[in-house]
Amino acid sequence: MKLKVYRYHKNMDNPRYDTFEPELKPGLTVLGALFQFQQNFDDSIAFHYSCRGAVCGTCAMLINKVPRLACRTQVESLLNGELNIPLSPYSAIENNVDWNPKEEVLIEPLPHLPVIKDLIVDMDKFFDYYKEIEPVFKPADATPEKERLMDPDSIPELELYTNCILCAACFGSCPIDGDDPEYLGPAALAKLYRFYIDPREANGIERLKTADMPRGWWDCKFHGNCRRVCPKDVPPLIAIAKAREQLEKVGEER
Repeated sequence: MKLKVYRYHKNMDNPRYDTFEPELKPGLTVLGALFQFQQNFDDSIAFHYSCRGAVCGTCAMLINKVPRLACRTQVESLLNGELNIPLSPYSAIENNVDWNPKEEVLIEPLPHLPVIKDLIVDMDKFFDYYKEIEPVFKPADATPEKERLMDPDSIPELELYTNCILCAACFGSCPIDGDDPEYLGPAALAKLYRFYIDPREANGIERLKTADMPRGWWDCKFHGNCRRVCPKDVPPLIAIAKAREQLEKVGEER
């Protein structure tokens, strides 16, 4: 078994791929294999991780042409073909690299974001879009003496979207983000919908209007890659469809 790892730094004319044969142990993850690469082959390899802090989302990268978390992806399962995820095609996942998925694990940076070095990408655009939807709780009432109570029936739907860990795997898997760099992307829109459905919120439909524009709710083509790659099973497509429905109702009532 071999790792085939994308390498790039700002002084290179073109990226290259380095191949390394790690020691395959039971339970070895892609992140663990990258540690072996760093310790035994080239300590200049650059990648992000922040383990021992729950599922943080820091180590999202393109693994065998699918955005995944390196810390949760088992090497042996990849080689056995157990982790295949059918994705709607887009340019970043085209087979433009000579590799054998039965014998090699291909590791590349997350698509749709500028590469800083090797597997590290510049997340500024992703977080700029996230900030644009104002992901801050805006309460409908004055600060209570103890806490704000919420109907328990509202919690299950709300939790679907609060589970997002901002790993950007959905952003890297979205064909629309590949075609339209201005598209806010699945994570930002799902988070926006999370605040809209929060019964403690003040702004209601005004929240949805934040993304009532071509590069927001209306740019999605419902490819479904975002839900398939999400490590927390967040459903941006459901949020986008429901937001469109609510905005259309408001438009009809005017």
